[in-house]
Amino acid sequence: MDVAGVSVDLASIGQSQRVVLVEGRSDKAALEALARRRGTPTGPGGICVLAMGGATSIGHFLDLLGPRGLNVAFGGLYDSAQEDCVRRALERAGRGLARTRADLEARGFYACTADLEDELIRAAGAAAVEQVIAAQGELRPWRTFQNQPAQRDRNVCQQLHRFMGTRSGRKSQYARLLAEAVDLARVPRPLDRVLASR
Repeated sequence: MDVAGVSVDLASIGQSQRVVLVEGRSDKAALEALARRRGTPTGPGGICVLAMGGATSIGHFLDLLGPRGLNVAFGGLYDSAQEDCVRRALERAGRGLARTRADLEARGFYACTADLEDELIRAAGAAAVEQVIAAQGELRPWRTFQNQPAQRDRNVCQQLHRFMGTRSGRKSQYARLLAEAVDLARVPRPLDRVLASR
């Protein structure tokens, strides 16, 4: 089935204990990697992480998953800049007023401070992220990127964040790799909570 331009496997959703809505592929890659590390099953019988292709599509997915659709348990992860969009969509879907971030969390939706990459970079630390980059054979492109005039005034975390978005597929690649590298005791709160939520 196609929902807001995204192909959705209804059978997989129907067999899952819970669906976690995320904005994009990098969020999905990171959450699935963290779930594996924590022994949380994904797919049928476990958590189904569903990338929506952007937060503005959330209303379509709430219709699909809610009581007028498949009627399954769900929650989500979103970038803080998209909070109003998520809040309005939940209210339109009949999930009650969500005036505060705590209200959204009570409904199973958790905000990344800026975005997923920001959360993972801060949790892992810049030195560990650079080690991951080196392990991928990208240390030279990373150093070249850092020396670009537009990057010189940014701190290393801002540079790392920007570097991850400079090539197609790199955000998803590093989201997964950082989720695999971060100390499980330092998993960013929104990622930890959305995986643990029932």
